[in-house]
Amino acid sequence: MNTTAISDTDRDSLHILPMSILPLETPALNRARLIKSVRLESVIELFSDKDAGSGQIDIEDLPQEFSWDMASPPSDMSIIRKVGNLPSYDVYSLRISLREMDIPINDHESLKLSPAMSKELTSYMTDFTRPLIAQIYGGEDVAIESFDDVIKLFRSPDVGKALEKIRVMADKLSIKPEEIPKFMEDYGDIFLSLSYYRRCLDAIEPTITEFLEAMDSLRGNYQFKTDQNLGKTMEDMESTINELMAAITGRFENFERGTKHMWDEISAERFHKVEQLISSYHTTIGGVLCSLSVKMEAWARLFPNPSAGGPGKRAEFIMSEMRQGMDKIQKIEDSAPMLSSLN
Repeated sequence: MNTTAISDTDRDSLHILPMSILPLETPALNRARLIKSVRLESVIELFSDKDAGSGQIDIEDLPQEFSWDMASPPSDMSIIRKVGNLPSYDVYSLRISLREMDIPINDHESLKLSPAMSKELTSYMTDFTRPLIAQIYGGEDVAIESFDDVIKLFRSPDVGKALEKIRVMADKLSIKPEEIPKFMEDYGDIFLSLSYYRRCLDAIEPTITEFLEAMDSLRGNYQFKTDQNLGKTMEDMESTINELMAAITGRFENFERGTKHMWDEISAERFHKVEQLISSYHTTIGGVLCSLSVKMEAWARLFPNPSAGGPGKRAEFIMSEMRQGMDKIQKIEDSAPMLSSLN
């Protein structure tokens, strides 16, 4: 499969899975995408066009669409059902989930962020790379534009002193100096994942604030003051969103605090502990952020500013679409492993 067929937008998305990465036998499905609806249900998007709109089909309607004999269902159906249950389609969650479900992928390159996204995340990566570079290069001015530049520094260090420090670091990590670049790629990838999720969180925070303010405004609206059902729904949604945001922000703070001094006493055991702990939260963080971002993007599309859509339309959308699936997000959060310390 040619990975260039996957757009950067799809590759970097939390809620879009280009089905060409899956081992499917139905050609029409290889051109489709699995996406999350505002109700957080997985649906197959057969086409998307700004004029014609989006042509979607439910997973359970596939046999009828493709004349499959469900007395002997094709493997495509089994794969799509499994993948449809995943809470997020970001590349980091998919790596873990597809491996756990024993679903081979057509090209491992398709489960990497786009070069454009990796470059955009450089500013987020600074906190993780600064102590590492300082450890090796001291106070020297080193130009970094992407994490690839960091790896290049370790592939061909042009400073004698840096070379010696790399030998010392390799010794602490119980690896050979020539294995340092591979280690750096693992290091970069795990912290790129944190940077990616952090960026996703930053991207939805303003819309979450606007949504919570919109619900406040509805509470004060004379038309809905006595609508107990709407009031209770909004109260539950606000409570859930605030708890989810607090939990996810708390995790990021724990990771950042625990990794800040990782290089002071680096060892193979310490690094792998950090790596395993962060990886174990990929599906939780990815799932919660995917769900919240789908909800908030739907809200922002319909109500791009405080005056768009009247109170009635907003109340209707909250009751019909926004509240659907909120319990799923809470279940993802509740299934998270216990957060252990990185100290």
